[in-house]
Amino acid sequence: MGVEGGLKCVRFLVFFFNFIFWLCGIALIALGIWVQMKLNDSIQITSVSASGAPIVILVVGVIVFFIAFFGCCGAWKENYCMVTTFAILLTLIFLVEIAAAIAGYIFKDQIPGLINDQIREDMQGYSANSTIKTHLDELQAKFSCCGALNYTDWFKIPGFTNDTVPLTCCKPNKTDCIKNPTPDNTFQEGCVPKIEKWLKKHVLIVAGVALGIAFFELLGIIFACCLMKGIRSGYEVM
Repeated sequence: MGVEGGLKCVRFLVFFFNFIFWLCGIALIALGIWVQMKLNDSIQITSVSASGAPIVILVVGVIVFFIAFFGCCGAWKENYCMVTTFAILLTLIFLVEIAAAIAGYIFKDQIPGLINDQIREDMQGYSANSTIKTHLDELQAKFSCCGALNYTDWFKIPGFTNDTVPLTCCKPNKTDCIKNPTPDNTFQEGCVPKIEKWLKKHVLIVAGVALGIAFFELLGIIFACCLMKGIRSGYEVM
């Protein structure tokens, strides 16, 4: 017969939390795609370092999605092997997420440098590559910024060596800044500090979602272990 009493309640809790994990997996997949799209809107990503975080989120989301489905089946059928496998896999995912959080904290100071290098690299190809030109123009227009750190960065770029800047560096109704850029008619702040501020603002959203998912994962591990212990103690699986 199936598990009874308090353990039967644990069985349904495991099933319920696995359904929550399944939704969390979908949320992580959506979050990974969203972060990747936002980064693509901000910088032309060409390095693994810059695109690593959203890829990790996306991969973890897919794994959680399938593990949750596996755990639901194990809890519903009261299968010891499936529940044990689920608990082990979920614990590994939990540890990976902790490691990723620690790594993100350790390397967070390198992010501005990566963004700075990427924008300066794109600026060098502004005149020769129409795709890069379009992307940088959209970036500067979106963030109301100019250059990497300030508008004078453009003075060292091929095609702008006569102390000129692109049109997207000009403040509204100040198109004269193209040939005569000044602090009055040109966006003074560079794109690197603007993007850094944007990332600091939105990282709280990512951290909040990650903490919520980690909390449910921890509860799932606890309930799965309780179910495993009950089954092994003598309750018969269906």
